[in-house]
Order: sequence, then C-alpha cells, then structure tokens
Amino acid sequence: MNLIKIVNEATPIFNARAQSCTDFSSRTPKRVTEFSTIITPSTNHKTGLTSGNKFLDPRGKNLLSVQNLLHQLVDGLTEELSAAVELAPVPTEWMSIPQSQLIPDQPVSDTELLETCRQLVRGSMNPAHPRYMGHMDPLPSISSVMGSLVTAAVNNNVLSREMSPIFSELEQRLMRELALRFGLPETAGGMLQSGGTLCNLQALTVARNSQLGLNDVHRNGLIQLTSQPVIFASELCHSSVQKSAMILGLGTAAVIPVKVDDQCRMCPEALMNAITLSRKSGQLPFAVVATAGTTVTGNIDPLPAIAKICQNENLWFHVDASYGGAAIFSEAHKSCLQGIERADSITFNPQKWCYVTKACALVLFREEKILDRYFRVAHPYMSLNEEDHKINLGEWGIQGTRAPEIAKWWLTLLQFGKSGLEKLIDHSYDMVNRFNRLIDERDYIERASISEMNIVCFRDTRGSQNEAALGERNQRLQRGLMKDCQTFVSLPRFRNSRWLKAVLLNPFTTVNDLQEIFEYIDQFEGD
Repeated sequence: MNLIKIVNEATPIFNARAQSCTDFSSRTPKRVTEFSTIITPSTNHKTGLTSGNKFLDPRGKNLLSVQNLLHQLVDGLTEELSAAVELAPVPTEWMSIPQSQLIPDQPVSDTELLETCRQLVRGSMNPAHPRYMGHMDPLPSISSVMGSLVTAAVNNNVLSREMSPIFSELEQRLMRELALRFGLPETAGGMLQSGGTLCNLQALTVARNSQLGLNDVHRNGLIQLTSQPVIFASELCHSSVQKSAMILGLGTAAVIPVKVDDQCRMCPEALMNAITLSRKSGQLPFAVVATAGTTVTGNIDPLPAIAKICQNENLWFHVDASYGGAAIFSEAHKSCLQGIERADSITFNPQKWCYVTKACALVLFREEKILDRYFRVAHPYMSLNEEDHKINLGEWGIQGTRAPEIAKWWLTLLQFGKSGLEKLIDHSYDMVNRFNRLIDERDYIERASISEMNIVCFRDTRGSQNEAALGERNQRLQRGLMKDCQTFVSLPRFRNSRWLKAVLLNPFTTVNDLQEIFEYIDQFEGD
C-alpha cells in the first residue's frame, strides 16, 4: 500500500461524511474583536455528565450547538492570529492566573471558556510575527493546524494498530519514504516521538543495546560491565545528548566533548584522538553523535569524515539533524548534509524548519528490524497479526500512549508538496544571505561562524573589548530591539559571553524588516 492508495481509499469516506455536513464555504466571515463577544450563552454550566457542549453527542443531538462554539473559537483564533503584527513577538507582561481559577469548584460557561482561550493567545509567544527571530519556532502551516484538530478530535493512540489503524499504517510508510530521501537503504524505517530529545534518547538506547549486545545489556543492564560505556559528541551538541546519557544510566560524564574548529564544527582529528585516549583509559566507546544544525550557530559537523571514523572504529553513527534535516528538501542546499546517508540513525524535527505544529519529531534507523532485536518490548494486551508483518509502534518506541502526530506532518507535505517545501527552505537561505550582507557592511558586528543554515549568531563589538562588558552591551541591545523595534532575537551564552541569535524562519519577514533592524542597531548607543 502506498500513500496515494491510502488517500484514494480514504476519499469515499471523507466524501460521504462531507455530504452530511454543513457547507461552510458559503459562510460570511464575521470580524471578531473579542472571542466571547458573539457567542450565545450556553448551558455548559449544567452539571449533567453530558449536558451542554462538554462532548459532541455521537447521535448528533447537540451538533449545531457544538458547531457554533467551535466556529466562534476558529473565528476568534484566526482574527487574533491574522493581526499578529499588532502584538509583540514575546509578551511584555506575564499573564497572572488567580489561584481560585486553576481548579474551579463549578464548571464555567462557554463564554468564559472562549475568553480564556483569547487570554491564552495573548499570553503566548508570537512566532507568527515577522520579527520573531529568536528561536527555531516557526509559525505553523494551516495544514498542520488542521491535522492537530483532526488528531485531537478522533483521539486515536499510536500505541497500537488497533487503536490507530490508519495513522499507524501512515506513519510506518511515511517514515520509510523519508528514510529513502535521506539516502538510507530500503531496509530503513522509524517512528515519530514527542520532540528531538526523545528521538536522540531512542537512538542512543538502540545504539547502546546493539553495540553492547554481546553482553545482553538490553536485558541485564549495565551492572555486569567492567568498562564505562561512552559517547562522543561535539562540545556544541544539544543538551539532550547529556540527558540521554543520564537516563541510560551512564551519567552525563559519559558524553565526551570533542573540540570544534573556528567554524563551530567538530574536528575529526580531535574525535579520533578522543576515541584513542578513551580506549587506552579503559573506557568502552560505542557511539558518536554528529550535529547537523547546532542550536546556537546552525553549523554542521563534517559528516563524511565522522562516518568514516565510525566505520573504521566500529562505532554507532547518529546524526542529530533536528533542525538541519529540512535542507534535504532543497536541491540547491541538500549537499550540506552529504554523509548523512551513512548514518545508523537520524533525528529530524519537522516541527522546526518544516512549519509543523508541535510536537512533531522523528527518528530513523538504517535497519528498521534492529528495533525488534534491541528495543522492542511486546504488549501482550494488544492484538497483532504477525503474519502480516505489522507492528505496534508503541512496542518499538520509548513512548507508549502517543497522539497520531503523523497527520499534521502528512497534511503539510500534501499542502506544500516537495516543491513548496523547497521554496520555503530556499527563501530562508536567501534571507539569511541578505542578513549576512548587512552584517558585512558593518565592521563593528562580529559573526560567531559562517552561516550553513538560516541561523546567524552575531554581536555588537562597539565599546569595551572586555567579554563581560560586551555581553552586557548585547543584552541591552536585545532589550532595545524588543522595546523599540518589535524584534525578538535570543541571547545565548556562547564562548563565555552573551551573543545575539537570529533565525530567519518566517516567510513573511521582508528585506525592509531586516534593513530597519540594522538601522536601529546602527544608532544604538547602549550606555
């Protein structure tokens, strides 16, 4: 069964349901200034188990009432979010929730629920703002929002196939398709997890279990080992690598940091030296984590060289491409990921550069069946037809109960297609090139490294050359950009000081936005 067949088989079902539903295309949009201003008070305050709009009656008795409530929510949300430029990129004040409202004694009305939704929007980070550039958080695609709504409404569970029939099938097949796109063999596959941290944990768990398989570590644990298992990663790797080592019972010190060069990329020679020294000291190396898109600077470790070392040293090669993996959709830029096809496992987060709502992250394995041997814990309370070679994804992954996040990723792929994603990726590269040209025109701005993704780490070097003083100046500049220029850039600690980081993700960011930002920086005094 391919993805097109899944669509074709689902179409008659969707069409049949559509004929029995109201045609919303003829509805005239109504401008809403407050979520709760046009909602008719409901009976939601009644205490009956199913009274009011607490649930959608499966026999349709309250269909119109629930539709009305959800229409008001959608109208209010789209009204608020379509005016995102009128709100700050991040809230200037934190919303305070009275203690008495955390768990009320009695249910509130629909009107109060809608007003609460409005307050939640107003108190949220605002990644839809064209000058929100602080982190790897995009405004979401409409298709992924639709997918989030669908998955929430049907409330399936990817723990097993019987609890998520179409979603389990879709996830397994789409993971295999994506693995091929990364250059992995047809034996590859994987699954979604709720974030890159869990994906890295899953990959390193399988790496540990398989690399130390002769000792049956996945069954008997680490206590039998006489040597300390260790992982090698760039000194700029994501903190989830250390978290994974801690959870795996290795300890954070089991992650050996490897020096980076002046462009923030792991040095292969330093990696080889670290492996040699580790073995001489009696440690047990089993994995190397390379990063494709570091969090602060967006740089990519030399994947081909690291892959060769891993092959020669018989080490598991994991690539954390949580951010940079999106470049695989760009013909012009996918070469930056050369070498990723040699990975034993890959982490990739569509929730970042592919504009999918959170959470949506995936982990791929070169050999899908390795999960059966070195990770799977069977669920005897779930049915499974072994003859059809079907699997319950909950047996393969760290998570048990899991929402079918695959829907919003697939709907995004359908809405944009490969060509649409490519245009988005290429546009981001174009904007970061423009951003860098504006930096190059100013001799007082320093870049931490060359930009290999759509991320720029930079700082204003005017004034004292003392690192502490420079950090304080850039902290003041960040606040000034937020207060006076409606621009949010983050303030990471890097090289023992504070730098500024811009992520050029938003497709609505204009060249004029960039010019105004740098004009503000030019005149910034900061004293």
